[in-house]
Amino acid sequence: MGDFVRVETEAGIATIRLDRPKMNALNGQLQREIGAAAAEVSADPETRAVILYGGERIFAAGADVKEMSEASPAEIMDLAAGIQAAFKAVAHIPQPVVAAITGYALGGGLELALCADFRVLGEGARVGQPEILLGIIPGAGGTQRLPRLIGVSKAKDLVYSGRFVNATEALAIGLADLVVPDADVYQAAKGLAGRYVAGAPLALRAAKQAIDAGQDVDLDDGLEIERLHFTGLFATDDGKTGLRSFVENGPGKATFSGR
Repeated sequence: MGDFVRVETEAGIATIRLDRPKMNALNGQLQREIGAAAAEVSADPETRAVILYGGERIFAAGADVKEMSEASPAEIMDLAAGIQAAFKAVAHIPQPVVAAITGYALGGGLELALCADFRVLGEGARVGQPEILLGIIPGAGGTQRLPRLIGVSKAKDLVYSGRFVNATEALAIGLADLVVPDADVYQAAKGLAGRYVAGAPLALRAAKQAIDAGQDVDLDDGLEIERLHFTGLFATDDGKTGLRSFVENGPGKATFSGR
């Protein structure tokens, strides 16, 4: 669909494939194409789960430093707005999203992976927020999504130090959900995404929206968000089908239409 990003769909799983040699550096064009790909899969009723993938060698080494170093302050403001908009589009994909990470996911690369629901790392993967080593800070979610995922003190350690984290540590601190041999990363991500293909798509979307929106409000408001999504699903065909199937056949037997 673009010079650096393509969407490949098979059996209900859409893969957003980054392909900007050699390191998938996230320049402005790649950012825009990521945002467009996110919009495409979000609007596709046949897509039940999504994989973010940078290829067998690397996920994404971060922002295009050369592009940033030559930009004026006004241009930097536009670049920051552009990458945040693209990543918000990924974070707001309504289907379950899995990041399949090989090689490096650094700076903006890790911030992109943080927009996914789950992260599968190869054993040789390295992740981190090295912006502090350049005299700047993360600008695409690293100071916000990272502490929400792994906790404030662990996030501060990674952001303050700029150090790279290996797959074992990433799993231990909750930055990775699964670690597999490097050659198995994509298939493992596909297996994880495949768990949701036969699920109730409207209910999965509602669950994701309720959980994500609830992270930014107090408990009472979060419970209200949950209540609204919960009650709304009873008006859907899927809700009626699932309830009827449970009564007649027990759990896990329903076939959902997404309506």
